[in-house]
Amino acid sequence: MEAKGANQYNSIIVPSVQEMVKDKMLKTVPQRYIRSDLDKTELSSESGPRTEIPVIDMNRLCSSTSMASEIDKLDLACKEWGFFQLVNHGMDSKFLDKVKSEIQDLFNLPMEEKTKLWQQPGEIEGFGQAFVVSEEQKLDWSDMFYLTTQPVLSRKPHLFHKLPPPFRDTLETYSTEVKRTAKILLANMARALKIKPEEMEELFDDDELGQKMKMNYYPPCPEPDHVIGVTPHSDATGLTILLQVNEVEGLQIKKDGKWVSVKPLPYAFVVNIGDMLEMMTNGTYKSIEHRGVVNSEKERLSVAAFHNVGMGKEVGPLRSLVERHKAALFRSVTIEEFLKVFFSRELDGKAFLDVWRI
Repeated sequence: MEAKGANQYNSIIVPSVQEMVKDKMLKTVPQRYIRSDLDKTELSSESGPRTEIPVIDMNRLCSSTSMASEIDKLDLACKEWGFFQLVNHGMDSKFLDKVKSEIQDLFNLPMEEKTKLWQQPGEIEGFGQAFVVSEEQKLDWSDMFYLTTQPVLSRKPHLFHKLPPPFRDTLETYSTEVKRTAKILLANMARALKIKPEEMEELFDDDELGQKMKMNYYPPCPEPDHVIGVTPHSDATGLTILLQVNEVEGLQIKKDGKWVSVKPLPYAFVVNIGDMLEMMTNGTYKSIEHRGVVNSEKERLSVAAFHNVGMGKEVGPLRSLVERHKAALFRSVTIEEFLKVFFSRELDGKAFLDVWRI
């Protein structure tokens, strides 16, 4: 059984960039990937605490002696950066190595095997690209594998159950563990915001919390300055938890009008606030524009887990925060309408959030 509305999202099916560059004979980038519209904002050349995203220690968040000071750090990270790296999250490094290795294997499957897991017309899940809404649209220099992992009833049988068996089991465990991490972080954000925990828990209910995984593959590019791995955007989700699959830099976030490179810490998660959470916190926590860039020599892989409000719920400012702020900055909308509008558009900075502003 699939969740109601599971097939309402669509993306035009496009060729695989990984296949295009496989024989290493490609010397110039096809016209459809050349981005003359690229943001010319400069990359920050500064170093130090102001240009490195905060680090949050989950052990300290869960310890009675250090919880208060770590919650303050978390609160500041969510208000000022919208991004942080999470260390000591409790997931075993050997298990994460297994996750990374099997994601690499997934993208290295022969094309005839991948075809069985490709996007189907009228659907967004599977191998392909997202947010392609016209044949003239410029494309990102990347491939993705996208699928629903939670709730279990919303999974697509033709995808999840056809994954290679070891990876299916690994993904099952990873999905559960990442969801647990998201719930702990959301509960601590509620404490930081001084709201009732149940206000957050009710929206991110354990049985209904939506979780989607997007595995990203960014191949090397002969002209990396003319393409973009992923278009600048803010995530529409509640909370995103990203694992860098290999140690190749490429994620950049916009801070104080400049792009800042995220230097991944070994086995850390990169966590960011999505539009949904900015709306719920009535603008207190910020979803931040970010992008993926590519290089000419190394492939880059990552996996993002997006955590959303459960189906049938509303996305909008929490009542206690509206009362505190004496105004709602965003209107409330059903999660179904929210996602429908999101998947019908091209990615475009923070423009999607503006749709819901009052």
